[in-house]
Amino acid sequence: MLPYRSGLCAIVLLAGALALCLQSAGQARATGDEQALWKLERAYWSYVQDNDLKGYLSLWHQDFLGWPSVHAAPVHKDHITDWITAQTSKGLRLEAAEFKPAAIQVTGDVAVTCYRITFKWADRDGNGTTHTLRILHTFVREGKDWQIMGGMSMPEGPVAP
Repeated sequence: MLPYRSGLCAIVLLAGALALCLQSAGQARATGDEQALWKLERAYWSYVQDNDLKGYLSLWHQDFLGWPSVHAAPVHKDHITDWITAQTSKGLRLEAAEFKPAAIQVTGDVAVTCYRITFKWADRDGNGTTHTLRILHTFVREGKDWQIMGGMSMPEGPVAP
């Protein structure tokens, strides 16, 4: 009976080691995805700062639907740069002050990012009002790339009880 027990023990240990390896591989991919998504969110703000509308538009899925805080109604991709051009047409430039990740969830080929961004639209002299927004983006993986499929933003303010 002893050989049976040691064989069973070896199988149990091997199964446990395999489970740990698979869990580690899954966590490594999630971590890689999370890093890629945060990098895209930072690129989003770099594109806005540089007034690179082509780069900015590349982040968005063709079927995007979202509700930015500066719009009275939800918008599709064809209006996603309106908030940028409304400011840059006045000679203002975005200055991002602080990017603060709050949460991220990756489930297969869908991911949700939540963060705060503090920025101002500054004139030539650097004057402007500082704003903080809460942002939520839903990304979908298209092949190897992630694109923003949906999102919302809202001004930071007191949290309701």
